[in-house]
Amino acid sequence: MVQVKEFVDTDSSLAEKRANEFLATLQDDQVINICYGSIGKQIVANKTDQRSAILVVYKTK
Repeated sequence: MVQVKEFVDTDSSLAEKRANEFLATLQDDQVINICYGSIGKQIVANKTDQRSAILVVYKTK
């Protein structure tokens, strides 16, 4: 079965850490695709909030 797991966080290094921890539990042949996206949203005059998202598409055994 093909499944997805999403890692979203305002701290890109935290999303990356969680995604890498999850990927370490998979065999290489289970990983189908990894997608990354990031957006910045202005929340006040000179302050921007960044949100990162990592999507892992994988096969279960």
